[in-house]
Order: sequence, then C-alpha cells, then structure tokens
Amino acid sequence: MKKKSSEKLNNFDFQFFAIVMSLLIFGLIMVFSASSASAHHFQKNALYFIERQGIYAVIGIIGMLYISKVDYKKIQAMTPMLLTISLVLVILVLIPGIGKVINGARRWLGVGSLTIQPSEIVKYTLPLFLAHCLSLRKEPISTVKEFIPFLALVGVFAGLILLEPHMSGAIVVAFVGMIVLIIGGTKLIYFVVPFMAALPIGIALIVSSPYRLKRITTFMNPEADMLGDGYQIVQSLYAIGSGGFFGLGLGQSRQKFLYIPEPHNDFIFSIICEELGFIGAVFVILLFALLIKRGLYIAINAPDRFSCLAVSGIILLIAFQVIINILVVTSSIPVTGMPLPFFSYGGSALVFTLLGMGFILNVSRNLKDSKSGKSI
Repeated sequence: MKKKSSEKLNNFDFQFFAIVMSLLIFGLIMVFSASSASAHHFQKNALYFIERQGIYAVIGIIGMLYISKVDYKKIQAMTPMLLTISLVLVILVLIPGIGKVINGARRWLGVGSLTIQPSEIVKYTLPLFLAHCLSLRKEPISTVKEFIPFLALVGVFAGLILLEPHMSGAIVVAFVGMIVLIIGGTKLIYFVVPFMAALPIGIALIVSSPYRLKRITTFMNPEADMLGDGYQIVQSLYAIGSGGFFGLGLGQSRQKFLYIPEPHNDFIFSIICEELGFIGAVFVILLFALLIKRGLYIAINAPDRFSCLAVSGIILLIAFQVIINILVVTSSIPVTGMPLPFFSYGGSALVFTLLGMGFILNVSRNLKDSKSGKSI
C-alpha cells in the first residue's frame, strides 16, 4: 500500500501545482491591494472584495484537489451532461426575471451577492465535450458535412453568450472551440468560410451598437475624450507609466483611488505595473508563461487523445485570456471585458479556472513519460 501511495504521489505534477498556487496567492494579494480603496469608499469595508475572493479561492482549491484525484475517464463520461447543464444555464440567464442584470448586461444567475456566470462554465465544458467527441472518432474531421455539427455547436454557445451581451465571452468560447478542433486535426480551410461570414456580422454588431463603436473610435485616440469613453484606458496608461522600472511599492498605487473604475477587475494588470513596475509585470508574465509551458508539456505527454485535446484547450484558453487582457490594458487593442485569470476579481471565473487546473493535474498523474516530475 505504501509503495502504491508513493507512486501516485510521484506522479502528481508539483511543478504545475506550484505555479498555479503562486499565481493564485499573488492574485489574491493584488486583489486586496487594488480593491481596498474602492471597497472602503463604496462598501465601507476595505476587506469587502478580498473576503469574497478568498472564499471563492478556498472553494476553488478544494474543487481543484478533488478533481485532480477523480478518474478523468469518469469526467469524460460526464461531458455530455456537463455541456447540457451549461446550455440550460446559458439559456436561463437570458430570461428576464431569472438572469441578473448588472451594468446593462444579463450575465449572472443567483440571489443577492451569490451569483455564477454561466459563460465561465461554458469556457471549460465546451472544450471537454469537443475533446470527448473527437476522441471517439477513428479519423480527424475530413469533410464539410462532418465539420458542420461541431461548428453549429460552437456557434450556438457563442451566439447565446453574445445575446447577454457579452462579446468578449463569445469570442473566448469561439476561440477555445476552434483551437480544440484544429488540434484535433480539423483542416484550417474549413474555418475560412465561417470566418468570412462572421466578419461582416461582427462589423455590423459594432456599427449598430453605439457603445461598441465608441470603443473602437476611443481606442484610436483615447486622449480625445479623456473625461468620457477614453477615461479608463488613459488612467490605465497613467498607472503603467508611473510604475517605472521598480514600481511605487506594493499597496502604493495612486490610480486605484477611484481613478481607474473597478481596478480590481479587468484592469488589475495596470495596478500591478504601477505598484511593482516593469519587474513585477515581467514576473507575472513569466509565471503565466511557465504555466502554459508546463500545461502544454502535460498535453503532449497525455495518455490518450481525449486528455491531450482537453488539456490543450484549457491551457490555451488561459493563454488567450492573458494575452487579450494585457493587450487591452496597454491600449494595444480596443477595450473588452476580458479578465486576467487568477488576478481579476470574480468568483465564477476563479472557481472554474481552478477546476480546470484540477483537471490538468489529474491528467498529469497519468502521463506516458515516467519522468514527468522532472523539470523541463
């Protein structure tokens, strides 16, 4: 019994786990630092946001450790049910009186401050289900007829999320669906027609929506409306620029004092740059790079097709969100509501991100490479 227990322990990827926990702890520290001023002003409690984020972190850690020990084949068998539940939740959130409207968007389900965001669930159940379907096939998708059902599935979820409206969420879901299909062997040419069809639809959605169109025009010249639509990105750039090389010091941000709206959310990377400087920003990026590198290593050495595709989808989902978030806060692309994984405040996002990491840890116990515990 001792030998068997020791073998299971050795198979646990401590390197990946250590990176996840480092990101989580660092994220919690930055949520507290970035949110304390606004929490004190609006909630009369400087600990308001970090207390809630801490609770979700504990729930996420418990879930992560539990999933890391469950036979991942059981998770694979549950993927159709998980996707069905996700679909029901995404539909429910669109129904007036059931879905909660916050800041003009109907994206949440729940009562009071206890809410979940169904789009965060879809980000993980969709790649798992696609990986399951592709793993059952003897050959990769080789005809348009075979491709259409997969395209329709991704399109339905992206479309429902877009109706919330949640354009960035729809983009993420479309990306993760596409990336799993491509890694699964689907020819790139099959995505050309859907992309060409989606392009004019996307342009029409932007042009027909004043707030989306304003984001594009503001991105081109944010200084032209510094007290209006360009305010947030200009304040973000002030924070990044004032951080310099070494930063102002942890907790010493000036822009978090009601200059950047909700600095603990999508623009938390700006506060990291301001307080910890270029050094801190690079450190965060390096942590994510290590997470992605190790995650891809686990995917490459996964024991079967399902686990390979699922881990690839989950880890590249994290990579995509990190890249888009950093591009947004540095004004490299127009503003979108893209959270920074592990750092941005949000219970649903944090819990399901940790559950996704739990699945990767689960697969890491079963790698084909017996030396998986060694650093690469």
